Amino acid sequence: MIVGVGIDVVDVERFMATLERTPRLREKLFTPAERDLPPSSLAARFAAKEAIAKALGAPDGLRWHDATVHRVVGGPPEVELIGTVAARAAELGVRHWHLTISHDAGISSAMVIAEG
Repeated sequence: MIVGVGIDVVDVERFMATLERTPRLREKLFTPAERDLPPSSLAARFAAKEAIAKALGAPDGLRWHDATVHRVVGGPPEVELIGTVAARAAELGVRHWHLTISHDAGISSAMVIAEG
């Protein structure tokens, strides 16, 4: 059963300019495992976190660090949830995540399906 669906699109150049203007924002948005990725991958991780939040109904109080997107060589990216995001997913009965991310022509995007 589909519990929620989320999608997000990020302009990579604009996103990186925002990170450069606000240096602490990188630490606020990304876990240590994500922070040093190339620009298009960072933007894609941000899009994925936004898509995850949308699939969960975008409730107040979700923390950016409570979702990590891991690259899997030869497979789809994996979602690791803890804290506030894991609690909301459990509340909704989410048991599995389907995530796809892409980046091309200066745009990064992510689409997620939360399955119960």
